[in-house]
Amino acid sequence: MQGVIVEFEYAAGDFDPDRIAGIAHQARGTFEGMPGLQQKAFTIDRANRRATNVYLWTSEEAARGFFDDALVERVTGLYGVRPTVSFVDVLEVVDNG
Repeated sequence: MQGVIVEFEYAAGDFDPDRIAGIAHQARGTFEGMPGLQQKAFTIDRANRRATNVYLWTSEEAARGFFDDALVERVTGLYGVRPTVSFVDVLEVVDNG
């Protein structure tokens, strides 16, 4: 399983948690049922002025196929700040849902 961590860090005056929550709410439907995507979490860290999106993909191929340069540019415009994108190997998942 492949994880992708996408972090948006904001300067003090640029962080708007309500705007970020609105982006998450509107984008949710785009990811429901997406092939290869097992889970996605939209998060906000108010204390550190950061939004982090965490993806769990079925494979590295699916993850890297989604995160191309065009997508990074699109979300930069949407969130107003360029993200860092990290690809990580997921070793274990605990789902108590």
